[in-house]
Amino acid sequence: MPFEEILLNDGRKIPAIGFGSWKIPKDVCSGQVTQAIDVGFDHLDTAQVYRNEEEVGQAFKESGLSRKDVWITTKWSGVDGKGPRQSCEESLAKLGIQYLDLYLIHSPRLCNGDIEGTWKEFELLKKEGLVKSIGVSNFNKEELQELIASASVKPVVNQILLHPYVIASTTPLLQYMSSQHIVPEGYSSLIPLTSKPGGPVDKPVNNIAKRLGVKPEQVLLAWSKAKDAIIVTTSSRKERLENYLAVGDITLTEDDVKAIDDAGSKGELGEVRKAKLKTAAKWVAAAGLIGYIAFGRISGVIA
Repeated sequence: MPFEEILLNDGRKIPAIGFGSWKIPKDVCSGQVTQAIDVGFDHLDTAQVYRNEEEVGQAFKESGLSRKDVWITTKWSGVDGKGPRQSCEESLAKLGIQYLDLYLIHSPRLCNGDIEGTWKEFELLKKEGLVKSIGVSNFNKEELQELIASASVKPVVNQILLHPYVIASTTPLLQYMSSQHIVPEGYSSLIPLTSKPGGPVDKPVNNIAKRLGVKPEQVLLAWSKAKDAIIVTTSSRKERLENYLAVGDITLTEDDVKAIDDAGSKGELGEVRKAKLKTAAKWVAAAGLIGYIAFGRISGVIA
């Protein structure tokens, strides 16, 4: 069974997995997006700051697909100090399209303390038809609450870092989003494999992969799907993209999800402890140095 579409709070439906162009160099971006479209991706995710919107647009144009058949998301990233409207218009021109399916505030810090005012600009872009749906990215619970308190239109999604080693700290945000009917879009879900191999998550993921006859990366994406998140992922390899799309056929049990959550929480706690120990060690070292200097000056050893 392929990935199903997810219903957003504005009544529109979004493909549940998207191909992201983050970190893809301009000279290969068009080819990689074309490959993703060819294997079946109908949801493309880019951003102003990625500086490859033109290449994403070129791949879409050359695909020959109808505009309504491909969901296109980009983000206002505040590049060169440009505001949401100018950035949106430039993004549309670079992508070669008349409207965006989804436009996101890339980070709350771009609002410069005025989340309410920035969101009003986004609401106006939606009202004028330049964008169909509006959302945010990298907002925490408190920032979402501030936005919603004055919003006429709720954000449909919050695109966030989502992998097992942040699940303990991210769960309160996910719960709040669920209560507000805001869908999570999860990026970097493969970090336990790509950046933190050898951690506690490896064991349950590998055991589940073996039992289901699938690959560990598919298990991690299925875990993200189990969190009711839209998956945003990428790869330059056709085989991996095909495997990612095949995750639509993979359903983890509640026990599977809990095992990964527990392992991820254990790893996250370990990272916090290490960070605290590292900070404490720096303070101890600094205090020791200060004490040594003070003693040396008193005793005349240090000038």
